[in-house]
Formats: sequence, C-alpha cells, structure tokens
Amino acid sequence: MVHVATTAQMKELDRVAIQDQGIPSLDLMEHAATAVAEAVKERVPLPAKKKRKSAAIAFEAVALSTGDPSEEQRRQAQEIQAILDGKRADPTPRVAVFCGPGNNGGDGIAAARILREAGYQVRCFLVGKRAKMTPDARAMEEKLRACGGTLEDFTFNTERPSHQDSLLMTWCSTCDAMVDALFGVGLKRPVQGDFRTAVLIMNRYAAHCPVIACDVPSGLDADSGSVLGIAVKAACTVTFTCPKPGFYLGDGEEHCGEIRVAEIGIPEEMVWEQVERGPAPVVALSAGEKLPLPRRPRNSHKGDYGRLFLLAGSEGYTGAPVLAARAALRTGAGLVFLGVPRNIYPIVAVKCEEAMPFPLPDSFEEILRKAKGCDAALLGPGLGRAPETEELVCRLLKELDIPVVLDADGINAVAGHIDILNARSAPTILTPHDGEFQRLSGCALPIPDRLTAARDFAVSHGCYLVLKGHGTVVASPQGKAVLCPAGNPGMATGGSGDVLSGVLVSLLGQKPLREGRFWLMDQTVAGVWYHALAGDLCAREKGEYGMLPSDMIEALPRILMEQAE
Repeated sequence: MVHVATTAQMKELDRVAIQDQGIPSLDLMEHAATAVAEAVKERVPLPAKKKRKSAAIAFEAVALSTGDPSEEQRRQAQEIQAILDGKRADPTPRVAVFCGPGNNGGDGIAAARILREAGYQVRCFLVGKRAKMTPDARAMEEKLRACGGTLEDFTFNTERPSHQDSLLMTWCSTCDAMVDALFGVGLKRPVQGDFRTAVLIMNRYAAHCPVIACDVPSGLDADSGSVLGIAVKAACTVTFTCPKPGFYLGDGEEHCGEIRVAEIGIPEEMVWEQVERGPAPVVALSAGEKLPLPRRPRNSHKGDYGRLFLLAGSEGYTGAPVLAARAALRTGAGLVFLGVPRNIYPIVAVKCEEAMPFPLPDSFEEILRKAKGCDAALLGPGLGRAPETEELVCRLLKELDIPVVLDADGINAVAGHIDILNARSAPTILTPHDGEFQRLSGCALPIPDRLTAARDFAVSHGCYLVLKGHGTVVASPQGKAVLCPAGNPGMATGGSGDVLSGVLVSLLGQKPLREGRFWLMDQTVAGVWYHALAGDLCAREKGEYGMLPSDMIEALPRILMEQAE
C-alpha cells in the first residue's frame, strides 16, 4: 500500500519543512525539477530516435486565403517552413514547458533549465501574469536566463490567431515532449483563459508528444479526481513526496498516465507524522499488492469458517441471492444459509447445490433465531423494496448483534431510518453505489468528492462504508480510508455487487480471520481487493464486454491462490 496525501496535508508538509525545519524552498524545487527532467529524458532520450512530421498543421495555419499569396503571406509561409526544416535538419528533441506563475511553474522553469543544459531544445512559456510570480519562480527564471534561456510570455488569440500564434503552434507540433507546470495541488476553480489554451495545446499533440505533468495534471482536482472544466492528459505524472487521492478517483487515472513518486527532500519522519500518523490517513492499494489469507489449521472444521445468514431475493430477482451465496462459498465460507421469499424458493433451490436455501418463515422470531445462530449476515441483494421487506431489514438490524453487510435494497431499507444504523453496537458494512449513497446520505449527484463523502459518513454513523465505483473507497468509523485502483468497466453490470457482498460476508464470518491479525477494516479491504482483481482477470480473459458476474465468482479461487503467502 502507498500512503496518499491530500491537498491540505501537502500544504502543511511544505510549511513544516520550510518554516519549522528550515529546509530551503529552492532546494525542494530543484529536486522536484530534476525528477521532472529525468522523466522527460527517459521518454525522449538524446539523440532523438524519431522525427515528427507536422506539415498539415503548418498548412492549416497559412492557407487562410484564396488566390496568389501576397509578399507578406510568402514571408510568413517561409518562417513556418523554416521551423519544419529546422526540425528535419536537427534531430535534437524539442521540449515545450508551460509554466504558471506559482511554485509549480517554478518547478517547470527549473526543469526547462536542466533540460537545456543537457542539450535539449527548450522553449519555456509563462502562462499568466508576471506580477503574480512567486519569489521562488522568479529565482528560477534568473537561473534559466543565466544559462541562455528565456521565459517567454504566453499569449494566444483563439478567436483570430495571429501569425505569431501560427508560429507557436507549428513549433509545438514538432515537439518531442511537453511539460505541464501550470498549477499545483491547490487548484479548485475551472481552468480558463490562457491557461485553458495552454491545456488545449498540450492535449492536441499528446498522441505523438508525451506530456509530463509536474505533481498534478493541470485542471485535475488533486483530492477528488474531478476535471475542472478541462485537464491535461499526461503520459506521466511526476508527483512529489506522496501520490494524491485524485489520481485514483473520478477521472484521475485517465489524466495521470504513469504515476511516479519523487522524493524532493522532505524527511521521511515528517511524512510519517503528517500523513501516515495523521488523524485520517488515506492509503491506496498498488499493483502487485498481496493481501493473503492465513493458512487453514489442519484440525479445523466447517464451523470455523463461518455460518452465514443471507436474506436476499424477490420475485423477478432470483439471480442475486444465488450469486451472493456462491461468491461467499468461493471465498471460503463454511456454511451458507440462504433465506428467500417462499414464492421464489423452488427456483432458488434448483440453482443452489452447496448453499442451503430455505423459505423465509412467516414469524419474525423464527427468522431472527436463524440469523442469531450465525456468525455474520448479509441483507439486501435482490430483496425488493416492499414495505414489509424494509420493515424486516430494520427489525433485524435492531436485534442482531453479529456483523452485518448491507447491500442494495438492504441499504435502501435504512435510508429513511439512519438512527437504526447509529444505534448498532455490532459492526455494519454498507456497499452502496453512488445512487444508493445519494438516497442514504442525501448528498447531490454526481458526488463531488467521493473520498470525503465516504469518510464523513462512516465516521458520523459508526459504520464501514464501501463506496463502489471507479476508484472504490473503503472508509472506517475511525476515518481511515483505502482506495482501490483495480477493477474495470466490465464489472459495471447487474450482479457484480451481489458477488462483492458475498465475498465480504464470507470474510466476516471466518473465525481464523477474526481471531488472527485481520481487523474488520482489513477484511473489508481484502474483500474489495479480491473482487476487483477477479474482475480484472475476467476482463483479460473474456474482455470487458463478454464477462459476467458468474465468471468473477469462478475467478475468485485463482485470485486467492495468487494472493496466498
């Protein structure tokens, strides 16, 4: 797992490092710039192996009139052609660096100097007003000027491009790499004006010209992963000290490309204090992460691996209970008792071989007695929203003192009775998608900051929340959060959530996990991780269009074997 730092945490880290510890801010900037320059060098080494052809861009810029060209038009065409001819004659890589006036821009200015000194052809542009440049950015401009470079003012008329605008576009079309250093982590407003134009230019050529982003792709909210109007689509994001939550949420993955974490000189013990030991730490699972289950004792029996009570299914929704039960068994559950409405019991019974379905008794006391004899319960998959069903869910939540997973209609049942959730003494795990979370919490859709929303809800109501979706968020009652970057769009199909709920309740019911080194948060995170990895395995083997929730269940044993110690 990798620890993730929010915008507030990064600002505090910088403040403590510079003001309290006396680390020179220019040293931090120099280290950051060096990491960015190294990423450019790796993507586009000296000498260039490949030349770029962009004559079509130049033609678009000059072929604006009909008839014989004037003397001025010929001169302008020659200037554009000279840029193209210069690229063909000199294979030295060209790099455009777009800098804002803040310290993120200072990182870009310093990177431009480092690349220039290494032998690259570099043009460095200041987007925004010089009057707003920070002292550190100005200091880096002086260093750039001392080595023969220039920080050019960036202006571009998008409505009536001038000849100078055409020259700029032509030169950018011949670039081998670009550096995005417009904004840092603190951006919260839509990208506008010249900044928007700079982002458009970088994105226009991104297909053949990799963009290296400094810390965060400009236009991406570092905390939520939301795009603030428009955002850079980077091939690589060189982020400083810690990755940011927005890299794993919302549109972050689409815009960050490869994520590299660069150490820039902030001591590890400071990061530990501010981020890892903070009041609400956030971590992200990473590729290759292993969350192994312990080996089973040789003298164990089925009772050790959980007696599970599942309340699921309704007329027209006979698949959900079967998927949840099979997923629970594939994740190692010892005994699965599946209670379904009497009118669908014959259908479910035919589909179940390993699970033990039974028709729900008419008496609540009999249902409660059956549930209390189990180690964990799952309420909700395919249950329907009839008033009597919602009443049953609420009564069970009040009476049960075992861990409960609430999914689908189980969540909908408590949406208007949140006090029941607050009053529970036993652990409760909720697994809503955004729509269910909206009904549960009353938040607006789309959820602007899924991480904060999930953590706030879990803390306020003393539950564990699995906010499903791209970049699933797992939040604990203590405020800890884990981000899951695995999973794929092929999992966006009916039944996938039933599989997840079955996996989760299975892990909750297994005594060796409860009695060993696994805490409830660990079990919840592990269940989300196994489910996501199973989905990714199915996508590789069957494709995102052809995979089914039942395929994910069959993939679970392979995932658990791969995760084993």
